[in-house]
Amino acid sequence: MKINLFNNYGQFDLDYESIIAAVEKQFPGPEEASLILVGSEEIHSLNKEFRNVDRPTDVLSFEGEEENYLGDIFICVEKVFSQAQEYGHGPEREFAFLLVHGLLHLQGYDHGTPEEEKTMIQRQEEILKAMNYRRNI
Repeated sequence: MKINLFNNYGQFDLDYESIIAAVEKQFPGPEEASLILVGSEEIHSLNKEFRNVDRPTDVLSFEGEEENYLGDIFICVEKVFSQAQEYGHGPEREFAFLLVHGLLHLQGYDHGTPEEEKTMIQRQEEILKAMNYRRNI
């Protein structure tokens, strides 16, 4: 997989390019996706417009319409850092989690039912474990 990066947020202290490269290796195949890094105002606006939810969120995925183009993933940089602190792990793990979560949505995974959620969580954890990002619970 090839992930095309668009940093609309600006500078921040995280080696996200290395994380993206590691995630790409976990998704073999010719597909492409775009990752857009944004702030809380932009993701809030997108969440309100497309999901009718009037608050910022951590990650949004929008399916692509072209062959081999999975779609666009928006990650809120502020949420990467606040959720990493909240969950007691590093921002690297949180960034990797949000990117993997978004990619799995683009591949058809969902968490609308308990069974779907269990399947998606298992797949997320397999990928993150292969990248040496373990969940702190």
